[in-house]
Amino acid sequence: MTPSLPVVRLRPKAEARAIRHGFPWVYADELVTDRRTQALAPGAFAVLEDAERRPLGLVTVNPASKIIARVLDRNPEAVIDRGWIAARLARALALRERLYAAPFYRLVHAEADGLPGVVIDRFGEAAVIQPNAAWAEAMIGDLAAALAEVTGVTTIVKNGTGRARGLEGLAEETVLLAGALDGPVPVPMNGAIYMADLLGGQKTGLFFDQRPNHAFAARLANGARVLDVFSHVGGFALAALAGGAESALAVDASAAALELAGQGAGATGVADRFASRRGDAFAAMEALQAEGARFDLVVCDPPAFAPAKPALEAGLRAYERVARLAAALVAPGGNLCLCSCSHAADLAQFRNASARGIGRAGRRAQLLHTGFAGPDHPQLPQLAESGYLKALFFRLDG
Repeated sequence: MTPSLPVVRLRPKAEARAIRHGFPWVYADELVTDRRTQALAPGAFAVLEDAERRPLGLVTVNPASKIIARVLDRNPEAVIDRGWIAARLARALALRERLYAAPFYRLVHAEADGLPGVVIDRFGEAAVIQPNAAWAEAMIGDLAAALAEVTGVTTIVKNGTGRARGLEGLAEETVLLAGALDGPVPVPMNGAIYMADLLGGQKTGLFFDQRPNHAFAARLANGARVLDVFSHVGGFALAALAGGAESALAVDASAAALELAGQGAGATGVADRFASRRGDAFAAMEALQAEGARFDLVVCDPPAFAPAKPALEAGLRAYERVARLAAALVAPGGNLCLCSCSHAADLAQFRNASARGIGRAGRRAQLLHTGFAGPDHPQLPQLAESGYLKALFFRLDG
């Protein structure tokens, strides 16, 4: 055992077996939090033991977080340095290079890729790191250097924004760590070109997780009138147009996102069939219904209405309302796609809320397909939170 590392210990009633079988987190009420443990700096490394003092692995500790410890390595003698990070990155890269011909993907999906709290999205020669855990924030220099070494990227952005960092007690900041950026980065995906703002955009600038769901929507879109609500930079709209849609209307509250969607439509060569409307999604759907608008494919991909359990009931009501408003805009025999990226709402809860909303709109539906995040967002089987994205495709009556 590494003598220089402190030791933290599970309480007797904590479930050590789950950690032995791969669960990566220790919650604050499962750990003996004596004065020494409380004094550890956020992001410090320690050896985790069970109540009988048997080592379980090497963890990173953050006394300020509800997730007080995250398992980094099952080997309690592991050395967490740039070389260790590079080995994890190389393993993650090998999977993506097998899956994708072009270097545009999520390279690291946190715990599922063995780098707890770390998200890295790759955009060709550029990459964005989200260090959402204290240890990753402390080692951002080593993370960036290992990333450049393993992948050869020349531009690296640290995106230090989002709810997860707040839960870890980390400040928000976005900085360019290496290289240079001259405007948005064009990203080829599903036959379309998306424009990703890596410094000022939402999250890392683009949502790679929806790639397979964009592709399925495109199969339904040939010759169709498409409405893409909560469109961001044109996710479903541009894929649908690349798939032969007659027209696509993108709705979003962000003027900057819609500007990027328009640039993407131009780069894809479909600007003549693309339109956008800025505004609140709920108000926009109500206005479209009042105008008598109908679409052959309606897609709603909202932000997480239920990011955590306290928000679950309100979130499910919001998903039901989205489904009701969207279903009313679907032409007879048309298709409806409803998405959720909420951790707290599981598939059954989301599906039931969606079905209630469709029913309240007076429509009957067939569930055609259930989609999830792409394989560049692998799931850790022991951690339900790593499988957050759900996409339901319905065909409505008519």
